[in-house]
Amino acid sequence: MVNTLERETVKKNAIKETLLTPRFYTTDFEAAANMDLSLQEEELDALITEMENDYNRYHFTRDEEFETSWDHIQGETREAFIDFLERSCTSEFSGFILFKELSRRLKDKSPKLSKIFHLMARDEARHAGFLNKSMSDFHISLDLGYLTKNREYTFFKPEWIIYAVYLSEKIGYWRYITIFRHLEKHPEDQFYPLFKMFDSWCQDENRHGDIFNALLRSQKGMWNNWQAKLWSRFFLLSVFVTHSLTVHERSEFYRSVGLDPTEFDHEVIRQTNNTSARSFPVILNVDHPQFFVGIKSCSDRNIELKKIDESNAPNFIKTLKKLPVKIGIGLDFLKLYLIKPIEAEPLRGTVR
Repeated sequence: MVNTLERETVKKNAIKETLLTPRFYTTDFEAAANMDLSLQEEELDALITEMENDYNRYHFTRDEEFETSWDHIQGETREAFIDFLERSCTSEFSGFILFKELSRRLKDKSPKLSKIFHLMARDEARHAGFLNKSMSDFHISLDLGYLTKNREYTFFKPEWIIYAVYLSEKIGYWRYITIFRHLEKHPEDQFYPLFKMFDSWCQDENRHGDIFNALLRSQKGMWNNWQAKLWSRFFLLSVFVTHSLTVHERSEFYRSVGLDPTEFDHEVIRQTNNTSARSFPVILNVDHPQFFVGIKSCSDRNIELKKIDESNAPNFIKTLKKLPVKIGIGLDFLKLYLIKPIEAEPLRGTVR
């Protein structure tokens, strides 16, 4: 009889590509090196000190709770949880690769930025490694070295990186802390010990978001003109739509921990939107009667795309069927983008 704890772990060197697969990014390193940080110099120095204290140095340790078989978790719950771990691991590892390369490229030209990205890369590496080890409890892991060499890299200008990563870290904070607080109240829904670490884990996300907030506010052109308002709306909406699509694709995972996927999605979006008033010149009007209606429409269309992908139709038929659905998502996005935003500057200092 084979001991389930000793079953072979399958190492994956590829992940299924969809609209929601986490991307790997590169940027204009010369432009990043030339950023003037003087407007936020004091804040960045304080954040570096906080990062160097490394409050979570001993947090990511697997205790005896992990040392058991998890083969009793089966069916849709197991599949959904593995998908959650895989996408989360890929996302954290993507951040590690970007931050590590920024640190290396900026070492001589911008030592302060280099140090910041080095410290954030440290955190992301821990997160990715811990998630990958958790995947091995379910007899699967990602070949992170292979992904480094073989993933396609998307180019983003430094400004886009700052907008996108700020939101990624802050929405990550609200996602993790919302799950953690729910499971504190409902320990019967906590089926794996990783969830107990989400409180300290999300503090890393929050610190990273604060760093990108300081970087954003150091660049006046990113928050004090009409172009900044348009970009803020675009990135807020892109991140919120992506979050909603991901949550509803993983709806079985959220139900397995006792959360209603739609309520969870709305709460995380609302909190992230409110937090973004600290950084962006405008935030989205999520209380507009058509906002979450449009978000749901995008989510429903994405589920339709997934069903087409999973069908037995020839690839060219799938492509034809998906085209009007993708156009529909684009039109939904445009309608959401045209909802009048809320000026954020008057709200600064009143949000978390």
